[in-house]
Amino acid sequence: MRGIDLTVRQGESVALLGPSGSGKSSLMALLSGMEQPTSGHVRVAGLDFDRLSEDQLAVARRGRIGIILQAFHLLPTMTALENVAVPLELAGTPDAFACAETELAAVGLGHRLTHYPAQLSGGEQQRVAIARALAPRPALLFADEPTGNLDGSTGAAIMDLLFARHAEAGATLFVITHDPALAERCGRVIALADGRIVSDSAAPVTGA
Repeated sequence: MRGIDLTVRQGESVALLGPSGSGKSSLMALLSGMEQPTSGHVRVAGLDFDRLSEDQLAVARRGRIGIILQAFHLLPTMTALENVAVPLELAGTPDAFACAETELAAVGLGHRLTHYPAQLSGGEQQRVAIARALAPRPALLFADEPTGNLDGSTGAAIMDLLFARHAEAGATLFVITHDPALAERCGRVIALADGRIVSDSAAPVTGA
């Protein structure tokens, strides 16, 4: 990343748009605290990420930041309910399983609580991943090519769900994508090329 200067307000929906290698995922890694900057200043949700150690960043992410990836990263030996509840339990959330059940019901999986990932479709697995990311009510939500492993109709349904849950939770949403049509569903589109921001503009919201 080179010369990035970016301010995002709470509750915004922002698309990071650009081809492979443009810096989208690298910027997400810095903003989410998954990587530390070698220079510059990164302030997220009131915390100076550039001044925190890796262990401190891990603590800072907990409950503040939710991440949804193209690969679902569900634990194969845990049910849908356990995949959502166990991270909450480890974070000390009271009534973790009740919270997880509520979140899974909200994404339309109240009838699939005891199913394992291998028993779920790709769209259902992504719904579990969304529930897991949103269950702690994070202030900041990242979705990195969240429909990349899904067919067109399933991907569209997943994005409808993601934008609906974002609106309900009031979280700031970053969608990392190379798809201009998906980017335009966000309130703001930031285009990247060669590690730099080349444009930053409001976008029409279509069906969000």
